[in-house]
Amino acid sequence: MNKTPFLFRIAAMVLILAVSLACNRSATTAEQSAKRYALKGKVVSIDKNAGTANIDNEAIPGFMDAMVMPYTIKPASMLSQLQPGDSITADVLVEPDKYWLENVKVTGHSAAPAAKPASSLHIPTPGDDVPDFKLVNQSGRNISLRQYRGQTLLLTLIYTRCPFPDFCPRMSHEFAEIDKQVRADPMRYGNTHLLSISFDPAHDTPRVLRDYGFSLAGSKDPSLFAHWEFAAVPKKELPEFADYFGLTYKEEGGLITHSLSTALITADGKIFKWYHGADWTASDLLQDVAAAKAS
Repeated sequence: MNKTPFLFRIAAMVLILAVSLACNRSATTAEQSAKRYALKGKVVSIDKNAGTANIDNEAIPGFMDAMVMPYTIKPASMLSQLQPGDSITADVLVEPDKYWLENVKVTGHSAAPAAKPASSLHIPTPGDDVPDFKLVNQSGRNISLRQYRGQTLLLTLIYTRCPFPDFCPRMSHEFAEIDKQVRADPMRYGNTHLLSISFDPAHDTPRVLRDYGFSLAGSKDPSLFAHWEFAAVPKKELPEFADYFGLTYKEEGGLITHSLSTALITADGKIFKWYHGADWTASDLLQDVAAAKAS
């Protein structure tokens, strides 16, 4: 009997087992690296599309003071068991660039059914005309959305003080990557424009927005703003602007709890696609830009 094939099969099985064990150890190590804290709080609101809930949590020793902030809920199916007003306990898992809740348990239900919203949330739909909203950019200049006709416009809604790594900082990081890739392609550079829009006009003054842009670009070259501008919505226009782009926001203790909203607007000023939440990357948007130009 030729033992070579048999020994080869044994060696292959040992190799597969070793790789499997290594992968399992790697996954386990990654899970164990997340810091875990106990949370008690009350559900303020739920965003099922984003898989998040705004929680008014008690102080968490060693992590944060009492505040209202959005949390991703895992598993997402748990969201269907929550309603505003519910008291909960949970584990907060924190990694350097993200955080989420696990083991969520309802300890007390709302005394009264959740109030129905006064009006339904507007969802930007492909083909919708985009109003000519007025903004103030990083140079203190009045601008409006209509002036970008003829270019594909990508806009995302942020505020510069946002401390949650998978919210505004992530949106800004992805826009920085889009700007970098488009700058390397002269054909796309002249046909696209990026616009990061703050819904915190009291704090995000032109100077703050300018410094924020420079920090994202890693330089103080003002040519940045020829392709990627930063602007704030004037306070009086903010409710209408937020309603159109499906943005929910509420100031709580110096922070703003909010949803995420990003839009791709065609050269003729219509919605091509609206992105709710953070489940997109720079490459996703660039593919959609190409699709919008081809349509």
